[in-house]
Amino acid sequence: MEAPVTIGRLAREAGLAAETLRYYERIGLIRPVQRTPSNYRLYDGEAEARLRFIRRAQNLGFSLAEVKELLDISGSAENDMGEIKALTVQKLAEIDRKIADLQRMRTVLAQQVDRCPGHGRVADCPILASLADAESALPVGERWGRRDTRIPCNAAQG
Repeated sequence: MEAPVTIGRLAREAGLAAETLRYYERIGLIRPVQRTPSNYRLYDGEAEARLRFIRRAQNLGFSLAEVKELLDISGSAENDMGEIKALTVQKLAEIDRKIADLQRMRTVLAQQVDRCPGHGRVADCPILASLADAESALPVGERWGRRDTRIPCNAAQG
């Protein structure tokens, strides 16, 4: 991008809605380089580069707040890269917890599938019975920012 472009053009080029860019501006992720006499926002190549950075970081699981923190730290060449590494290590640990939760969920679901004959009356379905039985739930811990999400465990008895 050579000359500054309007928010509409930047949004089209980035594959985002203009309202998304306005939101990014409100939370400090991007900023226009200038405004036209009609008060239209104009963005330069730095905004385009930041949008690529934001998308890549989100694809790796970083929230917008975390992306802002990464951008804020990177804003000064004098900042220590240890801060970036610490944030990334924290994100990696979060992803590892999510994977462990998903593996536990998969194990329980596979056990449920094995217990169900797949034919007969729905009233006799062991999967539905264990889902309805409040006593047959195991906490899987903190996942995706929520606490004590529960999954059925009757399958472990089968």
